[in-house]
Amino acid sequence: MSVDLLIIVLYLVVMLAAGYWGYRRSRNNDDYLVAGRRLGPMFYMGTLAAVVLGGASTVGGVSLGYQYGISGMWLVFWLGVGIIALSVLFSGVLTRLKVYSLPEMLERRYGTAASRAISGVVMVGYDLMVAVTSILAIGTVVNVMIGVPQIPAILIGGAVVVIYSVLGGMWSISLTDILQFGIMTVGIFLILLPVALHSAGGWSGLQNSLPESFFDPVAIGGDTIFTYFLIYFFGIIIGQDIWQRVFTARSPKVARFAGLGAGLYCMAYAVVGAIIGMTAATLYPNLEIADNAFAVVAEGVLPIGLSGLVLAAALAAVMSTASATLLASATILANDVWGRLVQGKERVETMKESRIWVLAAGVVVILISLVVRDVVGALTVAYNLLVGGLLVPVIGALVWRRATPHGAFAAMILGSVTVILFMFVAGLMANEPIYYGLAISAVSFIAVSLLGPKSDEDTLLEQSRHRV
Repeated sequence: MSVDLLIIVLYLVVMLAAGYWGYRRSRNNDDYLVAGRRLGPMFYMGTLAAVVLGGASTVGGVSLGYQYGISGMWLVFWLGVGIIALSVLFSGVLTRLKVYSLPEMLERRYGTAASRAISGVVMVGYDLMVAVTSILAIGTVVNVMIGVPQIPAILIGGAVVVIYSVLGGMWSISLTDILQFGIMTVGIFLILLPVALHSAGGWSGLQNSLPESFFDPVAIGGDTIFTYFLIYFFGIIIGQDIWQRVFTARSPKVARFAGLGAGLYCMAYAVVGAIIGMTAATLYPNLEIADNAFAVVAEGVLPIGLSGLVLAAALAAVMSTASATLLASATILANDVWGRLVQGKERVETMKESRIWVLAAGVVVILISLVVRDVVGALTVAYNLLVGGLLVPVIGALVWRRATPHGAFAAMILGSVTVILFMFVAGLMANEPIYYGLAISAVSFIAVSLLGPKSDEDTLLEQSRHRV
């Protein structure tokens, strides 16, 4: 067994051990779903950064740097800015409401089970697709760096994620995330970046080898940067996987300031990923698959042992997001779709039920991962659905007292349908789906709310103040 492979095996064993620790720690469903709502600042910051920086942020971010240079940073950069906005503007509200999911919040605000169910379906689609991107990234990195075929790599990596998530829920995920955060920081910032940059001849070596456009921060195109802003900045603000992590903070102060730190870390990660992609373009200019750039440069410039550690860092990034979105999708399926509509319950009450839903969601994610191949494309589909269908009614629930259940219902349905229609017509990676989806969602939300009967509901901001 090679040293690199041994490091990966040890890493996976540690992840399973963390799952067992979470299993012993979780005593009730509150522990299982939101870690008892008692994470401190350092733990919270590390876990929040880890969950944001998944497969598309690591493999996809380096891939964009390989293709476009420094302007490839914008996808991940907007994720970081979105985390800062969420933390500063809304995290205090979210921690005080004491709920488990975004759809549960919408039902509380709009007073209808329909808003909860529709938003739940859209959110599940988003979370499942984000989990798929992370499992795909596991297959890509392991395949290139240590030669394990992609399908077995997906099955093994996906199985480890599912097992530790099923065992301990949020406690397992939080512990694995803080370990993964440390490995990511060492592997990406302290090892791969300086070694890859040195191998490429430093910054001057990049300037001598790459086109001038690679050093232009807007070379990727203003329309693409704006689209990334709409999709990823707003998408991260309303993602269940992120909200569920906010619910774990022990106080609004922790959520606000530690979240600010996590956002700044993500912005730095965006720049570093783009630079690593530029070094790959210098050293390996003719890759057929840009998504392989991260793994190829890590394997090519690092000695045995260090390459295994960086591979572990990449797996850490993708596994943290996979486990978070897996738990998020299972939480919504159990509480907001099946439980609310079929069983008529406010939420799932036992850990056993929650574990069954996490297992079921994990199986679905692995099966989809065996079919889908484009990491950034899958992530774009996920965020198109999320932002086009839910952004407007969620922000309206937070800040607009005049918003009504009928307006929210119209925005969810028409926004989602518009996004899906234009993805078929213009293509999955086109800018039009999110533009038209958001426009139709906003117009229908405002028009139906203003033309219909007034709602006496408080905004979620006002509701949170009532609970202080």
